[in-house]
Amino acid sequence: MAGSPDSPGNAGFEQPASFALDAESEAEIAKLVAKYPPGRQASAVIPSLYVVQRQMQRQTGSAWVPVKAMDAVAHRLGMAPIRVYEVATFYFMFNTRPIGKYHLQVCTTTPCWLRGSDEVTRTCRELTGIKGWGETSEDGMFTMTEVECLGACVNAPILQVDDDFYEDMDAEKVTALIAALRRGERPKVGSMAGRQGSAPEGGPTTLTTLSFAPEA
Repeated sequence: MAGSPDSPGNAGFEQPASFALDAESEAEIAKLVAKYPPGRQASAVIPSLYVVQRQMQRQTGSAWVPVKAMDAVAHRLGMAPIRVYEVATFYFMFNTRPIGKYHLQVCTTTPCWLRGSDEVTRTCRELTGIKGWGETSEDGMFTMTEVECLGACVNAPILQVDDDFYEDMDAEKVTALIAALRRGERPKVGSMAGRQGSAPEGGPTTLTTLSFAPEA
């Protein structure tokens, strides 16, 4: 858990003095609120926090949720601010402090570990200069976080970059991915070994052709 927005662990960086929903965020939150019955708008708190985190990324280049943004969500949804703080600090997908341009999230749960997440971690650190979890590289390009199971175990190990999954990773593939990110490129998501879904490397070996009777 990230801790409360004002905890010592969130010291050492400047919180913005104000935050206002821009037109894009207001429109998105309005659509979210409309999904729930009157008086139940608080149910939209999690996706609304995503909305303001994306707004911060648009405006500052860093996807995070400052306290003032939490307050704005609380006001928009008619909630006590502390209830929004509780949600924002409970879930790992909300960043309560500034992060780098790219968020490297390494799954180290058992399936990924067995398939080489240590190699992925080591390569990320060597290429970015990051020494520990939760740190940001000196150039501000990368923040590196350890995460729990991402639910893509069949193509482990997984390196999540922001909201994108890169699967079947190893040192060579991590090196190519980070080089592309430095150039401002976003490689195609999915298996970096060329697998189709969770099929074996080299393609499926069964049900390779469709067989059905055409309609008369």
